[in-house]
Order: sequence, then C-alpha cells, then structure tokens
Amino acid sequence: MNFRTLCLAIALSTASLVTTAQQVQGFVHKQSAADGYEWPTDTAVLTRLDNWQDLKFGVLFHFGLYSVPGIVESWSICSEDVDWITRKGNKPYSQYKEWYFSLKDSLNPVQFDPDKWAEIMTDAGMKYMIFTTKHHDGFCNFDTKLTDFKITAGPFADNPRSNVAKEVFDAFRKRDFMTGCYFSKPDWHCEWFWSPEFATPTRRINYNKERHPQWWKNYQDFTAGQLGELLGGDYGRFDILWLDGGWISGDDIMLDSILLCARSGLHPGLISVDRSIRGRNENYQTPERGIPDKQLDYPWESCITLSNDWGWVPNAPFKSPAKVIGLLAEITAKGGALLLGVGPTPQGTIEPEVEWRLREIGKWLRANGKAIYSTRTTAVYNDGNTWFTTSKDGKHLYAIFALPEGEKLPESIEWSGNTPKGRMTLLHSGKKVSYKVSADGKVTATLPKGLPDMPVVLQFSIL
Repeated sequence: MNFRTLCLAIALSTASLVTTAQQVQGFVHKQSAADGYEWPTDTAVLTRLDNWQDLKFGVLFHFGLYSVPGIVESWSICSEDVDWITRKGNKPYSQYKEWYFSLKDSLNPVQFDPDKWAEIMTDAGMKYMIFTTKHHDGFCNFDTKLTDFKITAGPFADNPRSNVAKEVFDAFRKRDFMTGCYFSKPDWHCEWFWSPEFATPTRRINYNKERHPQWWKNYQDFTAGQLGELLGGDYGRFDILWLDGGWISGDDIMLDSILLCARSGLHPGLISVDRSIRGRNENYQTPERGIPDKQLDYPWESCITLSNDWGWVPNAPFKSPAKVIGLLAEITAKGGALLLGVGPTPQGTIEPEVEWRLREIGKWLRANGKAIYSTRTTAVYNDGNTWFTTSKDGKHLYAIFALPEGEKLPESIEWSGNTPKGRMTLLHSGKKVSYKVSADGKVTATLPKGLPDMPVVLQFSIL
C-alpha cells in the first residue's frame, strides 16, 4: 500500500472525528493563547523541536501565480470586502477570478536556480526553510497527479527543473537546512472547497457540509492525497509540515491520521505547525508580522516579511539589514525564531536588493552569531534597545544593542540588571570594552571608536 492509499484508508477509518474550525480575523494569523499550547508527547517530535529552537533564523518563500503580476498572494480572488484585499483593474469579480487563474499559462521562471537560492540563504546565516507547495489559490508548485492546476502543466513544464518544490527542497537539504513544507488547507480552485454551484462570499467553503457530505469527503480525500504525494518520499524527508489557512483546522482535514502516517514512516519527529489552531498539532506557534510582548516558555516563531508583502511585488520597500538584525535580537531574547519572508521574482530569481540585504545580515551573524544561535533566554532580557541572551552552558551573557534604523551608533550603552563580573568584550573582535556600574546598578559600557553603524554585541559573565 503506498503512502497516499494508507493515508486515505486511515482517514476513512477515523471519519467520526469532530470537525471544528477556529476563525482567524484579518489577513494575519494571530498568536494562539499561551494556555492553549500542548507539549507533544512523541519524544522524536520533542527532540526535533529542541533542535529547531537552536536554529533561530529561517526563510519562508512565497512563489506562485501572484508572482507574475506582483500582487498580494491569493487573496485578491477572495471576495471579502476588506481594505487589504485589492484587485487590479475594474473587472467584475467572476472575470477577475478567471483572469487570475489563467496566470498559470504565464508563470515561466526560466531563470530559476534553486542552488543559488540556497547559497544566498546560507550566506545570510539562515538555518531552516519553508517553501510554499500550494497557497490558498490552489496552484501547486509540485507535480501533483490530482489536478492540472500546477506549474508542471504550464509553460515551464518542459524545463528539467519544472517540479519546483522538489528542486528547492533538494537544494536546501544539500546545505543541511532543516526543511519545511508549506501547504494551504483551503484550496479556492478545488470544486470541493469552492463549489461552482454557489457564489464564493468568504474564504470558507461555500456550501453546507451537512447538506453535501460527499463534497466535503471528496475535499478531505483530495487534501489527504496531495499531502500523501508530498510526504510519500519523492520530495524527500521533511522536518516541518507548515499548514496555513487557520479558518480550516487540522481536524477538518483529519490531520491526526496524516501525521500518524508520516511519523511512523519517512518522517519520524515531523514537527506539525497547524497555524493558529490551538492544541496537539500546533507544535510551535507562529505570530505573523509581529512579536509577542514578552518572553514565552514554549516553541514559537515570528514570521515577518522582508518587504511589505510575502510574495514579490515591483519596487517594494525593504527592511534594512540593521532592522532585521534588531528583530532577530528581540525575538531571540524572547525565546523565539525569526522566519523571514522572501518572494522570488516571476523569473525565479532573488532580487539584487534582497540578496544584498541578506548577505549583509549574514556578515553580521558570522561575527556575532554566538549571541543568537543555540542561545537560551535570561530572566532580565531587555532594557530599551538592548536585548540579552545567554549561552547554553550559562557561562556567557550577550548584550545585543539593536541600533534603530537610520541612527548612528552611540558612544556608550546603558542598562539595568545583568551586572557584569570581570571582563567585557566586543563579541565580534574580542576587544576589551570598558564599563562602570553605578550605585543604583546601572551599567554603562563605552564602545570603542570607529565601529560601523550596525547592531553591536557585548559578551561578559554575571557569575
């Protein structure tokens, strides 16, 4: 029995699962409540989570039909009347959807070079990756056998690298990245999700499941089948299954059965990220475009875009390297990881403006990465623009001054708490840094002259 057949068989045997969905407001997935986190009981998953928490910095690629015109990913075909869903032109909605879906005949990334993607992200200091195999519009970046709405059935079909997802995953595994498979639980192109018999007023299914149980079962089978293709071996071994579309829960698609198949087969310890669905299958939480207000003592990542959008858009404004490093410092000090959103161009390339920023971030991390990778949190983790982390063995404390974007590096840095004992040095050079501690416990560290206007890291002990 192949993986897909096995998944479908288990899904059929567990058809009595309760189907509940958590509504997610707006276009960002909010952080699940802390009291909803459930630690996995599978020791292999716990081990994988611990390894993932050491990595701290990853990349999330959004690439698809939306890349061709450079518009917001998928959402323009959702007819909800909200200000962040915009459409180009003045086409009636039905014509707009027809135009959008026809972009499958235009996506032809002839300059696609996954090895170059992987080289850039390696140089950026990233340690894990997530790639969109399918977004909400249903367009597949992998060679699914269950629909022709895929990149291997368009103008890129004859390219030896047409199975884009496989090529990307293989390229990053060669560089020892932890690999993650992004998959949208909703599929707005599938007739069993948005039935052609009814209008599509919202992001949800457009029919009553109780009245049309066979339609919904068809959708569950379709989803299990596609996940079976991705997890069946042709696309390699995954570390993370990153499920998007929080208005559909893992229970809706019978995720328990799919994970049982995966973890007992090719993917032991697979981390499940059923985004914003609190409970057993949200192995780490994913607040989107923001950072939690305080430290969290369970696994989480902030997924934040390098520009203002997840996918490629023309003439996009990008965050500076210093800004991204500051975000990474704050997130690390609070116990999380940063998943940075990068959108390749419709030609399949990483823009020069993006590449430059990523390489600058990597240059900083090669000099200061000890303050980020494999670190642990401290009780006193922040004072103003200074964020604190500690080495795993507790011997070293790191003070990361997150220089605000566009500002000059000050002559000195001040903070309260985490009082140094003995020698303090610049992490990147080992050069001694002078400091003093006032009667009220305020630490003032004087920075050497001539440092670049970038975030700076001080290393010291408090023992």
